[in-house]
Amino acid sequence: MNEHREVAVGAEARRFAGWKLHGDGRHISPGTVVAPDERLSWPATIGIGAQHVVAMFGATFLVPLITKFDPATTLFFSAVGTLLFLVITGGRVPSYLGSSFAFIAPIAAASNLFGQSSALGGIISVGVLLAIVGLVVHFAGAKWIDIVMPPTVTGTIVALIGFNLAPEAWNNVQLAPLTAVVTIASIVLITVLFRGLVGRLSILLGVLIGYATAAIRGEVEFDAVRDAQWFGLPDFTAPTFEPATLGLFLPVVLVLIAENVGHVKSVAAMTGQNLDDVTGRALFADGVATVLAGSGGGSGTTTYAENIGVMAATRVYSSAAYLVAGLVAFLLSMSPKFGAVVATIPAGVLGGAATVLYGMIGMLGVRIWVQNRVNFSDPVNLNTAAIALVIGIANFTWVVGDMRFEGIALGSAAALLIYHVMRQIARVRGTSQEAASPASAPAGTELEEGSLRREQ
Repeated sequence: MNEHREVAVGAEARRFAGWKLHGDGRHISPGTVVAPDERLSWPATIGIGAQHVVAMFGATFLVPLITKFDPATTLFFSAVGTLLFLVITGGRVPSYLGSSFAFIAPIAAASNLFGQSSALGGIISVGVLLAIVGLVVHFAGAKWIDIVMPPTVTGTIVALIGFNLAPEAWNNVQLAPLTAVVTIASIVLITVLFRGLVGRLSILLGVLIGYATAAIRGEVEFDAVRDAQWFGLPDFTAPTFEPATLGLFLPVVLVLIAENVGHVKSVAAMTGQNLDDVTGRALFADGVATVLAGSGGGSGTTTYAENIGVMAATRVYSSAAYLVAGLVAFLLSMSPKFGAVVATIPAGVLGGAATVLYGMIGMLGVRIWVQNRVNFSDPVNLNTAAIALVIGIANFTWVVGDMRFEGIALGSAAALLIYHVMRQIARVRGTSQEAASPASAPAGTELEEGSLRREQ
């Protein structure tokens, strides 16, 4: 067994060290894709790698700007995490690790209570737990994740995180309503006016248009940009650990698990490769990357859907492109002036972009329900989502001694507890699903045709 494992690891190391050239390196034949262990010519690969940096840019920088983390530091650990992810997964899972929006609410709460360094300690705790989950999945398989976190629960947790952040978006919108509206309108129009990569970069382009609007209106301060150096290391911050913040951060692990597993499954589906055996390593890699980020002042990381879009548009799934993306991001993080430019993005632009992005996160949870055909005529599913969403959106808060649990933590716990307790009792009592009725299916889509006709 050990010999087979050593042979497999050696083969992966060789594959990661040198990618096969796809065809002539310049063209992709109809119906084919560039696989993770292949590459185009290096000029083409560098161009696509740069596109991945652009794709992650808007969302990745929005997190440190909202949480008041240093953008250059966040980019530095994002780059290091991406390169580390490629090494740990043997180059088999093309992925960029950008800032996770699931961290915004707990970072804000912890920073207000104990300072920014305590938020970094919370990020580290999430990374450690995610790495442990990755090890368990690697050796025991991922089936238990589906049992503990079925689509009803996963969709609910993702949705409540997005909607829980809505007040943060509104706070920024109020500071510059016109700029925020221009940013939102730009994102929406670019999405439907343009096809391909331009349409997929609607958030980044909308932010640039909003930024230009804010600059014209005198809402941007450039003093820090003029004073910043062109080259230099980002600012690093040491973490501190406050046990009271654990209740705020640990539920984020559930979201990161869902995002990483979903990413691996998406890549597998699009490339036609079976990547189940690397799921544990993907989780472990993201966990380690998050630990590193928290150790020096960066935000927690996750696999990025924006970059899935680039791969789908280009049909290039080469991990070599992500090697380039990681190196480009690393070089950009070495320019304090670049970080200073990012930090000048004003509140109105942030509020507009956040309105779109937070809503998208919430609707991603809904999409999980739709794609997995979650049946809300089943009272177990209905109560799980209903109660957890209200807890998350209203930001219920429970303080126990030094521990503080807010909406995301309580909502996530409620989703898990309500689903599994109700499901178990329903199975024992034989009440797993109510009969469909006009109340449970107002549109009639879950009923057989004619099943509600009144008897004559």
